[in-house]
Amino acid sequence: MKMSIILAAGQGTRMKSEIPKTLHKVCGKEMIKYVIEASIDSGIDKNIVVLGHGKEKVGYNIKDMDVQTVEQPMGDDLPYGTGYAVMAAEKFIDKDDMVLILCADGPLISKETLVTFMAYHMENNHAASVMTAYLDNPAGYGRIVRREDKSIDKIVEEKDASEEIKNIKEINTGIYCFKGDLLKDALKKITRDNSQNEYYLTDTIKVLNDQGAKVGGWVLRDAEDIKAVNDRVQLAEVNKIMQKRINQRHMYSGVTIIDPDTVYIDDTVKIGRDTVIYPNTYLEEGTIIGNSCTLGPNTRIINSTLGNKVTVESSKVVESFIDDGTCVGPFAFLRPGTSLGKNVKIGDFVEVKKSRIGDNSKSSHLAYIGDAEVGQGVNIGCGVVFVNYDGKKKHKTIVGDKAFIGSNSNLIAPLTVEEGGYVAAGSTITEDVKKGDLAIARARQVNKEGKGRNRF
Repeated sequence: MKMSIILAAGQGTRMKSEIPKTLHKVCGKEMIKYVIEASIDSGIDKNIVVLGHGKEKVGYNIKDMDVQTVEQPMGDDLPYGTGYAVMAAEKFIDKDDMVLILCADGPLISKETLVTFMAYHMENNHAASVMTAYLDNPAGYGRIVRREDKSIDKIVEEKDASEEIKNIKEINTGIYCFKGDLLKDALKKITRDNSQNEYYLTDTIKVLNDQGAKVGGWVLRDAEDIKAVNDRVQLAEVNKIMQKRINQRHMYSGVTIIDPDTVYIDDTVKIGRDTVIYPNTYLEEGTIIGNSCTLGPNTRIINSTLGNKVTVESSKVVESFIDDGTCVGPFAFLRPGTSLGKNVKIGDFVEVKKSRIGDNSKSSHLAYIGDAEVGQGVNIGCGVVFVNYDGKKKHKTIVGDKAFIGSNSNLIAPLTVEEGGYVAAGSTITEDVKKGDLAIARARQVNKEGKGRNRF
């Protein structure tokens, strides 16, 4: 059986955060989830996550994923270290298991890399295999010391390395494969004889070599895959790499992104073919975009669903639904609970909140539509306000099909304007308007003869 042990017990002090390090998000998704998904997608049968600092928050965050969790014992007098963390998961290891060790702060690791690495390990029948990489600047990483036959002799942590070993460019990525029985045996033999007084997992390599077992080193060609996050600067760097991958994935699937460097798309977003995305557009939190849409520039869409041939320009859309052929913006704001039908027009400086607007209706500019049910073919003029709040409660306005709401009108909820109702411009409507009626609620105009002369 293939199993993984995902190390997520570290405190992450350099993040300077109350949030556990592995729960910091990369392109809208927690780092640890990327690692778990890569493990599952690579064919691992059993995934064990080792928790420590922030265990309640991390455990809750991954409770719906196909993993088992185990808690690393915590305390000031305990040794810690990567070897100590793996020991916490030892009870899950069967002797015939192939054990893959992963780090939860390395979200860029891919399924393809893991599949290739595990194949190398099994084809060569190694006791252990180490994923390595060559870095121009290897500072901070453990160094790989190889034998003449290219097998790995040992891994030396930088804090314990001589100047000669620090000059080695090949580094330990922190990803390993082990034979289950040999790993369990080696864990019993490692010590804390090092500068950190910790149990290093790397010391199992020396133990296996001393027993005459063969340890292989598989060189990762693209070192981006193993870039880890230890501080906010590295978090930004990893976000940048992940964003490039996500944007390329969508472009290869038929989406046009005019300037990929300025477009941000969360990992959970889905986008249909022939959609065009202009610069400074942000798609977040599981948003679903249909085919042949036009988005941006300067647009942010959060946790919303758009149909086909939708246009959203220079606007913000939050937790809303937009049906086929509808145009939004520029400078519109769709707040949570908004649902727009087909071929609707929401124009500049229109705000819609918790309202349903039917097919072919339009509000072209400068309006507020809140807590409303608007039918089909309705015209909402410039400066219209759906007055939904009385200071204590929100109230609903219903506007029937083919009604006309004239400019600068106030609809004081609760209120119903029935089908075909017509509200004259400049009216403040407090009573229901029956089907086909004309409602006028404004003072009669009075002209004072000659009084306009020479006023200034």
